[in-house]
Amino acid sequence: MKTVAIIRIFLVAVIGYFFLNWVGTTGETSIFIEEPWLWAFYGFIVLFYIAVEICIQALESVLYRTLSPENQKSYNEKAAFAKANQFKWFKETYKKLLGSKPIEEEGEIILDHNYDGIRELDNKLPPWWVYGFYVTILFAIIYMARFQIFGGVDQAEEYELAVAQAKIEIEEYKKTAKDLVDVNTVELLTDAGDLNTGKSIFEGNCAACHKVSGAGGIGPNLTDDHWILGGGIKNVFNTISEGGRAGKGMISWKSELKPSEMAQVASYVLSLHGTNPADPKEPEGEIWMDPLAPVEEVEVKVIDSTKIQVIIEDQPVTGDVVNDSIQ
Repeated sequence: MKTVAIIRIFLVAVIGYFFLNWVGTTGETSIFIEEPWLWAFYGFIVLFYIAVEICIQALESVLYRTLSPENQKSYNEKAAFAKANQFKWFKETYKKLLGSKPIEEEGEIILDHNYDGIRELDNKLPPWWVYGFYVTILFAIIYMARFQIFGGVDQAEEYELAVAQAKIEIEEYKKTAKDLVDVNTVELLTDAGDLNTGKSIFEGNCAACHKVSGAGGIGPNLTDDHWILGGGIKNVFNTISEGGRAGKGMISWKSELKPSEMAQVASYVLSLHGTNPADPKEPEGEIWMDPLAPVEEVEVKVIDSTKIQVIIEDQPVTGDVVNDSIQ
C-alpha cells in the first residue's frame, strides 16, 4: 500500500474519532466511555475505509497492467515527475529558511583566511534563527510595556484571580451537586419537593420502627423535644448516616441512601416536630436545645419588693418574689 494511502487512512481514523466524540459527548466524559459499543461502530468505519483504499490500489494495479509498454513508460514518467514535485513548496521553503549555499556555490563565500589549508566560509545566519531573534526582541518590548509601563497583571495576581474564580465556580457547582453534602455542610431543607421526597423515603424505610406519623414504635418518638443522639439537622443527618447506638437496632443508611436523600429524610424528620400524633411513645433521651438558636431578649422590671415583671418577646409575665425566686 502506498504511503499516501496510509496517511489518508490515519487521517480518516483520527478525524472520525474526534468527530464522533464531539458530536456525541454531552458532558466531560468521552462518548466512547459512556457508550462502549461505539468502539465497534468506529472500528467498522475504519476497516471499511481500509477496504476502500485496498480496492482503489488493486484497481490501479489492474488498469496499469492493461496498458501497453509505451503507455506504462509514459505513466511511470508522469508518476516520477509528480513524486519529485510533491511537497515542492515545503522543500523550497525549508531550504530558504536554512539559508545555506549548495556545495557547488561555496566558492562565492570563501574568505581569504587560510589556516594550514583550511579555508573559512562566510555563511550567513539561517533566516529562521534571525527571524526568531527578531521575534524575541519584539516580545521583550511588548512584555516590558505591558507589565512595567501599563501595570499588567503579573503571575501572582493571575493566580489569586484564578483561585477566586475557582471558588466561585465551586460554590455554584455545590448548589446543584446535592450529593456533595456531608455532616459538616448539610443544611435544613424547606422546599416542598425535598420534603415530599424525604417523606417517601421515610415511609418506605423508617416507618416500620418510627411509624408513619413519627410517633415511635420500636424506635423513639420523633415528634417531641427529646432526642437520644441530639436534634438539629446535623445530628439527625449523622444518625441516619452512621446509625444509632450500638446494639439498639438503628442501622447505618449511608450505603443505601445518597447524601442528598439523607438530607431530605433528616429535614422531613425535623418537620414532624410538634405534630402531636395519636398514641405517641413516651419521650426518650434529653431535651435538645439548638446552641445556634438566637437568644431571646428578656427585660426585667421591678414592680415592688414582692413582685417582678419579666417581658419576653413583648409579652409581660408578672410573678411574686419568694425566697429570691419568681413564683
